[in-house]
Amino acid sequence: MIRHIKKPEAITEGGIDSAVTKTVEALLEKVRTGGDGAVRELSVQFDKFDRESYRLSNDEIAACVNALTKREREDLDFAQDQIRKFAEVQKAALKDVEVETLPGVVLGHKNVPIQNVGCYVPGGKYPLLASAHMTVLTARVAGCERVITCAPPFQGKIAEKIVAAQALAGADEIYCLGGVQAIAAMAYGTETIEPVDMLAGPGNAYVAEAKRLLFGKVGIDLFAGPTETLVIADDSADGELVATDLLGQAEHGVNSPAVLITNSEKLARDTLVEIDRLLRILPTAAVAGKAWRDVGEIILCDSIEEMVAEGDRVASEHVQVMTRDPDYFLNEMKNYGALFLGARTNVAFGDKVIGTNHTLPTNKAARYTGGLWVGKFLKTCTYQKILTDEASAMIGAYGSRLCLMEGFAGHAEQANIRVRRYGGRDVPYAAAAEPSDA
Repeated sequence: MIRHIKKPEAITEGGIDSAVTKTVEALLEKVRTGGDGAVRELSVQFDKFDRESYRLSNDEIAACVNALTKREREDLDFAQDQIRKFAEVQKAALKDVEVETLPGVVLGHKNVPIQNVGCYVPGGKYPLLASAHMTVLTARVAGCERVITCAPPFQGKIAEKIVAAQALAGADEIYCLGGVQAIAAMAYGTETIEPVDMLAGPGNAYVAEAKRLLFGKVGIDLFAGPTETLVIADDSADGELVATDLLGQAEHGVNSPAVLITNSEKLARDTLVEIDRLLRILPTAAVAGKAWRDVGEIILCDSIEEMVAEGDRVASEHVQVMTRDPDYFLNEMKNYGALFLGARTNVAFGDKVIGTNHTLPTNKAARYTGGLWVGKFLKTCTYQKILTDEASAMIGAYGSRLCLMEGFAGHAEQANIRVRRYGGRDVPYAAAAEPSDA
C-alpha cells in the first residue's frame, strides 16, 4: 500500500501559462519584424545591457578565457574532457547501414549532422556554464558545421566564465544575449545573425515557451520545465544523505519538485528531520525551502516492486537510487531522464562533470523521450536504390496495386511506367499490374 509521509502543499495545475505565451508571442514577433534593432531594444529593457553588436569579438573571448585561474581552467578542461569522451562513445554507437533486402533492392540510412545549431546557456540566477559543455560539445562531436551560442549578461556584464566555457567547447560565434530575444534572433535570424536549424539548451519559463512556439520553424532539443529530482532509497541509506540530495536540486527554483520514494518509514522521518536542520544553514534555503514545502513529497511503499511502479509513475528528470541493489532499478524502471545509481554518485555530478548530458526531459516527458545526446544533433536519413530492371518491375507491380487500393492513380502510374519500361509488360495507365514472375 502506498501512502504519503509528506504531500505537496501547493496545488500545481501544470500545463502552459497563457500569460507567458501571450508575452512570448509578442516578443518573438517583435524580433522577427524588427531584427537587430528589436534585439538591442529588448536587451536594454530586460538585461540593462547595451552594445552596438552583441557578438563578442575574438579579443573579448580571449580575455574571458585568460581571466580563468589555473585551477578554473583545469576544472573546466576536466569536465569538458569527460563530456566529450562520453559523447564520442555515443557517436561511435551510431552506425550508417545499408542492406540488400531483395535481389537488386538496396535500402540504407545515414546519420547526417544538423548544419546550424544555436545553443542557449542560461545565466540569470546562476551562470550555468555547464550548459555550454552539454550543448556545444555534444553538437561538435555530432559533426555540426556551425554552432553558435547565446548567454545573457550576468549582473550587467559579460558572463566571463560562461564565455570561456563556450569558447573552450568550440563555439563558432558567441553572443552576450539572453532571454526570448536571444532565442528569436537565433531562430529567425537578423541583419547580423544567420538563422539556425535547431535550438538547444535550458532556460527560464519564457525561454522554454519561446522554444516551444518556434518548434517547427526550427528543431528543438526538449520541451523544458522546472528541474525535478527523485530519490529512491531503502534503509541502507541515511536521512542526511537523502535530505542533502533532495535540497541540492530543490535550490534550482521554487517550483522544482523533490520527491523521496522509500520503503522505510524510519528513513522518511529521519529525512524530514535532516531537511529541517539543513534549511537552517543552507545558503539557498529561501528557494529550496519553498520548493520543498510547496512541491516536495515523501512516498512510503511496502515493497521494492511498489517503489519501481511509483518511480515510473513520477517519471522524474533525475532519479537517484540509494538501495542495497541499485541495479534492480536499472533493470526494471522504464520512465526516467537519467539514473544515478548508488550513494557514491549524485545528480550534481551529472549536472556538472561526470560526462553524461544534463539536459533531460521534465513534466513526465521521460515516458516517451530521453535527454539531449549526440543523436539529437543528427538526422537519420534513409535512402533506397534499385539495381536491376527485374527488381524495379517487381516492386512496381506490388506498388501499383497498393497505390490503387488507396485511390492514388498518379502514384500507381509512377509504378506502372516502370513495369512497362523495365519489365517489358503492357500495363495500362493507372491500372493495376499483374504479379511479376521476377
